[in-house]
Amino acid sequence: MNFSNKRVVITGGTTGIGLATAKAFTDAGANVLITGRSESNLQKAAQEIGDPKLTTLVSDTSKIEELSVLEEAVAKSGHKVDVLFLNAGIGKFEPLGEITEESFDAQFSTNVKGHLFTLQKLIPYLADGASVVFTSSTVATAANAGSTVYSATKGALNKIAQIAANELAGRKIRVNIVSPGAVATPGLDSVVSAETKDYFATLSALQRIGKPEEIAQTVLFLSSDAASYITGTEIVADGGYLNYMLK
Repeated sequence: MNFSNKRVVITGGTTGIGLATAKAFTDAGANVLITGRSESNLQKAAQEIGDPKLTTLVSDTSKIEELSVLEEAVAKSGHKVDVLFLNAGIGKFEPLGEITEESFDAQFSTNVKGHLFTLQKLIPYLADGASVVFTSSTVATAANAGSTVYSATKGALNKIAQIAANELAGRKIRVNIVSPGAVATPGLDSVVSAETKDYFATLSALQRIGKPEEIAQTVLFLSSDAASYITGTEIVADGGYLNYMLK
């Protein structure tokens, strides 16, 4: 896929799926802006990608005032955004009886409020015919124990994306969702043990967890002209997890 001279914005682009997608877009010729909460993590990402077409910006998706920093940077660039990948996200797995208000607020602020207001602020800067992709999760459909809040954030995100697809269709802007299953990322490592990851692998038809690069290629497809007639759709990239669980 060729994205030469295209302008791409990725929130949460310092590790995992965001980093892999940023690299895939730069490899395909795009000019990419990634955001993250940490300057040091952004520098590490830039060094790993090693491409002058990549720029970085400190911006915490969960904070409205920092979304304004992103909006200002995009406005000052003088370029319209061809692809907006709303990827920043956090998760915490805890039983229903142990959920705290702090955990609830943190997950909804990043996973839901952050994406909604990032999209809202950048709508004027999206090119007609642009592509918007949300990172959701199979947990939006599944009902895994201990995932109450995280699952709720992803379910809310899916509905926001579907409605945005209808509202932005007049400008030929496509809005889609990629829902990964378990993927080998630092984020997954931070919330589950190695033994749990091995268990997750047994729950998919392919009997393994995914790679960030595989999700990145799904995002590139949804952002490409090859997906020009796809909008308001959720692409599940889970190695067959949801289907395998129903067999």
